[in-house]
Amino acid sequence: MTVQGSEKTSRRGRRSTTMGAMPLTDMPWWRWRSNVRSALHMLSDPAFQRDCWLAGQDGYGDVTDAVYRLVEDTWLDNWSAEKYVGTIFRDAQEAALVDAAVLRVLRIMHEVGADAPVSTYMGHPGWPEAVHAAREAHVHLAAADGEDPDVPPHSLQALARLTQTA
Repeated sequence: MTVQGSEKTSRRGRRSTTMGAMPLTDMPWWRWRSNVRSALHMLSDPAFQRDCWLAGQDGYGDVTDAVYRLVEDTWLDNWSAEKYVGTIFRDAQEAALVDAAVLRVLRIMHEVGADAPVSTYMGHPGWPEAVHAAREAHVHLAAADGEDPDVPPHSLQALARLTQTA
């Protein structure tokens, strides 16, 4: 049996038509895109890092959590985002921006360790470059999804609500 288009879905219950402003049907793997965007958003915002991560505010995880969301399903720590053009990323430009951010953040993570305190990441000489690369990717993806890149990042609980399947 061949399933075509969106006639059949693995989603159960009432189907929402948007996630924030982004249509759910816009990108096939929108949940993965949402996780990547969430991670890039947090990694790209020094004020957020200071006010939430350094301050130990509950609900936003830490640097390691953000990196995990960035690479957990996508395996962007093993291969290029180019592999996901058309499923997670719209085009080669998005993929290149995400690759640049991932490489910079992972380089620091490998140098300082996954369990390093937030202050160690933020004090690393390469951190400003990583934040800048994450910002470029975040702004580009947010604009492509019709969202304001300058709103504060969603909490992990809000992200879970946006991406829940039931």
